[in-house]
Amino acid sequence: MDLTEKTTRRQSIYQGLIIDVEVLDVQTPHGLAAKREVVHHAPAVAILAVNDQNQFVLERQWRTAVNGVTWEIPAGKLDDRDATQPLVAAKRELNEETRLQAGRWELINASYPSVGFSDEVISLYLATQLATVAAELPQDRDEQIELTWVDLPTALTMVKTGEIQDMKTIMAIYYWASQN
Repeated sequence: MDLTEKTTRRQSIYQGLIIDVEVLDVQTPHGLAAKREVVHHAPAVAILAVNDQNQFVLERQWRTAVNGVTWEIPAGKLDDRDATQPLVAAKRELNEETRLQAGRWELINASYPSVGFSDEVISLYLATQLATVAAELPQDRDEQIELTWVDLPTALTMVKTGEIQDMKTIMAIYYWASQN
């Protein structure tokens, strides 16, 4: 069965610093007219950074969209410095947010966190053989981040109790658990 929808009209609704929003008129495979709202977002990266003590780094920071403090793995969006290369962005973000570098990088996967309305794709990396960076990159001036090292049992408990609610972080923790 062909499930492809045909776009008949696009209307730009909003162009912002981080997202752009469009409304699309589509025709479904059964010939029905429908509207789709799409948020366009730059590709992003997330890093599961695991140290020699088998702990990973978590960031605690304020997130206005959910009006609260969240626990997350290091992450960020690709920008002009990255030349559309997710691994370059991951290395930059790990430096900026944690002041760490990794001797070994492995792509876990690239996935869409909210396929119902957004085209954002997040490349998730495992970073190991961690060391302090020699040259610190500038941090985003509007980010205040607290770092904590957590072992796998603690992380799984934090997910179970709802202390960790960020989907990319939960996915990284479950990946890590599947490897141990």
